[in-house]
Amino acid sequence: MQWLLNLLAPSFTWWNGATLGTLFTIGKRGRLVGTDEFGNRYYEDRTAKNTYDTGRKRRWVIYKGYADASKIPPDWHGWMHYIYDTPPSDEPLRRKAWEKPHLPNMSGTPFASFPAGSLNAEAERAPTTGDYEAWKP
Repeated sequence: MQWLLNLLAPSFTWWNGATLGTLFTIGKRGRLVGTDEFGNRYYEDRTAKNTYDTGRKRRWVIYKGYADASKIPPDWHGWMHYIYDTPPSDEPLRRKAWEKPHLPNMSGTPFASFPAGSLNAEAERAPTTGDYEAWKP
């Protein structure tokens, strides 16, 4: 029964990978350019015929799992938005020593971070020091 659900899910959900129509279109018109460390697959149109912009080939991403734009690493984001002509699979970006690894947006998940003093944070809020004077109209 699970295999049937796995087969039918792409027909009715766009947020979990891609629909069958999208996969058909990309299979017909696109070519695989590369895959990132999260398993997202990136495609480019074979010709510039079906484009919104003159001379630019269309580009697609098929997310692994839930579709969330923050799951795209910075180097692939630059390629998707035509900042870089060469995909990171051919020419990876050089990383600076101070750069942290890419993380998707964790808001709304158990892994979300909260600033100190937030009602959702584990820590206690620092007490006021008395240098604050409330405004009175």
